[in-house]
Amino acid sequence: LVMVFYGSNGKSNPVSMENKVEHQAKNQIAHDVYLPSDLGMLYKVRLGLQSLESSTSQLSLCHLKMQNTSTLDTFSLTINKTLPLSLNGDRWVEFPVEWPLKEALSVVTYHLTVFSKNILSERNLVHMTACIYGAHGDTGDRSLLWSLQNIQQREDNESFLVMVEAVELGELDKVVLLISSKTDCKLDIKKLHLKEALKEQPIYVFELNEAFSVEANKPEIEKEIPVSFVIRGDKQKNDLDNNLQREGGQAGNLTEYTIKVYTGDKRGSGTDANVHIILFGNEDKSEAFQLSQSLEHQDPFERGKVDTFKVKTKNLGSLHSIEIGHDGKGF
Repeated sequence: LVMVFYGSNGKSNPVSMENKVEHQAKNQIAHDVYLPSDLGMLYKVRLGLQSLESSTSQLSLCHLKMQNTSTLDTFSLTINKTLPLSLNGDRWVEFPVEWPLKEALSVVTYHLTVFSKNILSERNLVHMTACIYGAHGDTGDRSLLWSLQNIQQREDNESFLVMVEAVELGELDKVVLLISSKTDCKLDIKKLHLKEALKEQPIYVFELNEAFSVEANKPEIEKEIPVSFVIRGDKQKNDLDNNLQREGGQAGNLTEYTIKVYTGDKRGSGTDANVHIILFGNEDKSEAFQLSQSLEHQDPFERGKVDTFKVKTKNLGSLHSIEIGHDGKGF
């Protein structure tokens, strides 16, 4: 197990937990970690597993508690995740540090879309990671080829989507790719698109248009790609409004849904986070709606309460599923 600590003045080197056991109880291990004083105020911690080349063992992380032995400020967090997140997959989880009287950053999911010519046909032999950099640090090296979604293949181009969960990075400025292969091959990468999963924009575009000649068992290739341009604004909403107006007005073309959320009656059931929902039908899916305007309560999602929300969207057909989640803010 390795940990990387991020502070207001920079980040630490990877800190190995090996041979640092001070005391060990049932299902609990404690460590003393000495960090450079010039890191400043800690705001993020990343946990990960070192090389898993010949092992399929997993580590279940339940809870983490951290205390500054000088100030006695204490931070604790329930994690409940297993590393790696999938076989040969992402080996890192990261979370914000929320000290007393200081607001923490959020955990967000980034959508990274890769546009290329031939990566998909080589993906079983190629290892590729991306490290995303922004105003609030970086994500560390994240595997790109372990869980692909939205795969699109055409005669001369292809694209696929990778989801990266990380503490929010703020304004993005570059991506660093690391590429290696078990065999000689040539990979043609056109560009990358990056955005937060719950936001249509901004979309950060990283233009590359480069072919890489990868040789087996040679040092991995490192390529730094600065952001080329950023797509901002609310173009998708404007396009939808224009289409509805051309078809005879918004009211006649939107379907209203009533959503009731029943929050559990156990301790800790409520949340102060920003909750979103996406509706899926047999004809289409909705955009992501933030459930913030409850018809019953000014502060929704309190323990043992029922909140009603109304949303309008395009015709989805018969509903078959939903996605509901939150951004991890607050308690």
